[in-house]
Amino acid sequence: MNKTIKVLSSVLLAGSSLVAFNAQAEMHWSDNSISLLKNLSEYEVDTNDDVTVVTLEHASGHNWGDLFMFADRLNFKSDSSHPETKETYTEVSPRLSLSYATGSKMEFGIVTDVFLATTWEHDTYENEFFSQSFDNYLVGVGADLKLPGFAFFNINLYQVNNENIDNDNQLTVVWGLPFSLGNADFMFDGYIDWSSAEETHTADFHFNPQLRMDIGKYFGVPKKFEAGFEYSYWVNKFGLTFPDTESVFSAMVKVHL
Repeated sequence: MNKTIKVLSSVLLAGSSLVAFNAQAEMHWSDNSISLLKNLSEYEVDTNDDVTVVTLEHASGHNWGDLFMFADRLNFKSDSSHPETKETYTEVSPRLSLSYATGSKMEFGIVTDVFLATTWEHDTYENEFFSQSFDNYLVGVGADLKLPGFAFFNINLYQVNNENIDNDNQLTVVWGLPFSLGNADFMFDGYIDWSSAEETHTADFHFNPQLRMDIGKYFGVPKKFEAGFEYSYWVNKFGLTFPDTESVFSAMVKVHL
């Protein structure tokens, strides 16, 4: 309970700091999008064969830091082994720039800034036999790295307060790499999550990249409409040990609003 209060206090403190800075807040950039994904291969960790995902996503950069948040709405169609299931998964991840907070530039080597990193994870999962929801709170430190060719590359290390399983540590790496082949423009981005093993669960590793082509440029609206693929490689999904690995390809389209 004390750890829960400490984590919640840290999240509230970060939120209060952002409110205090609001009078001087400046937005440098923002992007809003909606994506549709449909699996091309079967899920391997006790889930339905036919899954459709709609994702709403927001990312923005400010003088005080940055904000990333998304909401997935998952529709699992019924099959021979599973009932129809609905799930909504949401993450809200504000990061406070320590350069901004301290007034002193936190820049050294390939590191361009250091952050107080926070995330709120919320999930609702339900079918006719079972329902479950959780709220997890993550607090830690992050860093932006300047690497050749990358539009962004950041690393975050969190202490995670989990509602339904033992608390653990999480390392998250996020990247975006634009490139061109001939007249075609692509974005290769995604994330890697690693969570530590604890008494109630094993360690897990999730590699989740996307490769998308800018289709909109051929219709006079560059960087507005993308199509491509997502790959999910998850070892010990949800901390389970059997079956221990999931590998799923999905086709996707993404529209920037």
